[in-house]
Amino acid sequence: MRAGLILSEALTGLRRNASMVISVILVTFVSLTFVGAAMLMQMQIGKMSAYWAERAQVSIVMCRDDSTVTTCANGAATQEQLDEVATRLASPALADIVRDVRFESADEAYENLLKLYGDEYKDYVTPAQLGETYWVGLVDPGKSDVITEAFNGMNGVEGVKNQMQYLEPLFSALTVATYIAVGIAVLMLIAAVLLIATTIRLSAYARRREVGIMRLVGASNRFIQTPFILEGVFAAFIGSLLAGAAIVLGVHFGVGQYLHDRVTFITDWVGISDAAIVIPVIIVIGLVLAALSAGFAIRRWLRA
Repeated sequence: MRAGLILSEALTGLRRNASMVISVILVTFVSLTFVGAAMLMQMQIGKMSAYWAERAQVSIVMCRDDSTVTTCANGAATQEQLDEVATRLASPALADIVRDVRFESADEAYENLLKLYGDEYKDYVTPAQLGETYWVGLVDPGKSDVITEAFNGMNGVEGVKNQMQYLEPLFSALTVATYIAVGIAVLMLIAAVLLIATTIRLSAYARRREVGIMRLVGASNRFIQTPFILEGVFAAFIGSLLAGAAIVLGVHFGVGQYLHDRVTFITDWVGISDAAIVIPVIIVIGLVLAALSAGFAIRRWLRA
């Protein structure tokens, strides 16, 4: 009976403040959608970083005839210098760092260039301009500095380049976008908390006579507060469900059917399984914030 009475009081409050409840639902929906989007973006960054870190290689570019660095003062790298680089890569000192090594001759680099960009480059590029390169796959991509230190300044080596450095601007841009989404989400969550508190106070003021009667008959503060807390939790729960639905639709249509076909250099996208991890989290966030803000607001009103 007490549970039925509490639910009846909560539903009465929801009916009396329908417009404010709808506002709470919308603000909660928008804020939690941003929270979920930020979480998914961070997951996507992690997937991309892991994917490219596994495939990114360090290139040891050997000297060409037209190289201008001091280690190439004698022109193109000799066979002895090529062998010295190969021997050092196969040495026990680098055994725990180097996963695999692929040597690309100038002719192979030239053929790959033509396959990639077309035969029209035949008139502008020659194999001698490309030179030889050792492509080194690493066991731990975070240790690329070891390869750089081992071969930079070595005679016959023009330079050492890490492919991951070309992806850092992309990861940085995505991280900034994540921070922006988190910032907007925090602001919207603050707005939702304030709106829930305001709604609960208005609901309590509209039922001040019933609250007074409850106090006279000896109802406990918990019994009085519970219907008001349930109002805020209910509104936040509906907003959370809408946010979860928006995230699922965004992942399915925005990522699965739009980005997946248009952005081909990313093969590992976030999916429904990732959304299934995010949705319970945002629902819990919405319910906890609603319960805390509603409880704080009604307690302050009862003490006033």
